[in-house]
Amino acid sequence: MTRSPFLAAAHAAADAAEAVIRHYYEAGVDIELKADATPVTRADVESEQAIRGIIRERFPDHGFFGEETGQKDIDAEYVWLIDPIDGTKSFVRRYPFFSTQIALMHRGELVLGLSNAPMFGERAWAEAGQGAFMNDQRIGVAPTLDLQEATLSTGNLKSIAESPRWPDLGALVARVNRVRGYGDFYHYHLLASGCIDLVVESDVNILDIAALAVIVREAGGVFTDLAGGEPGLDTRDVLAAANPTLHGAVRGMLPWGAAG
Repeated sequence: MTRSPFLAAAHAAADAAEAVIRHYYEAGVDIELKADATPVTRADVESEQAIRGIIRERFPDHGFFGEETGQKDIDAEYVWLIDPIDGTKSFVRRYPFFSTQIALMHRGELVLGLSNAPMFGERAWAEAGQGAFMNDQRIGVAPTLDLQEATLSTGNLKSIAESPRWPDLGALVARVNRVRGYGDFYHYHLLASGCIDLVVESDVNILDIAALAVIVREAGGVFTDLAGGEPGLDTRDVLAAANPTLHGAVRGMLPWGAAG
């Protein structure tokens, strides 16, 4: 399969980050706390530096928005959105549910996404108009149309649980066929691969979900925030579905905007 220069760079950056991550996953690493009390390690910083080096070498005029090394030229025509280890809490506890998220935005539109879970053995990617792939195999969402036959996965629900919107989510849980909480990158991989049908998540930021939005959409799914809006730099929650029918049904049961 021919890769665009952008996609080739994303894969090279993911490879470089994976080498750093595997080293520290095996050797262990000290943990520090950021200002928001979330953990950060040398693995986070060094893997993002590896990604940033490749992007800047190949596309010096592109902007960069990284979880650990900050923002540069984010008003540029092209901006890369990077979370080197999405799931640091899992990483430091040696739990393999963490991933590297690499996305590219062109004039405010997400056009490329790569989600690499090195210890889990999954790499998914997509580019606008080119379909979605998992480990070199094309993937697609399930044909499920009936909410009562759908499998829902939830994650990061604290802000919803603390709000008056919690009963609405409870009604949805009672309506669907099955409920799971795969979380982080994994339920989006499952959705794009046709294994589950719905994802509801809050307490996220754009770096967590930008790449996954491209992958789900290119797999044939629908990816918005809980208000039905396009994901953007201020996105804090997600409603992803296998098709517009399921997405509309959930929007009807969750008639509210941003959680929190």
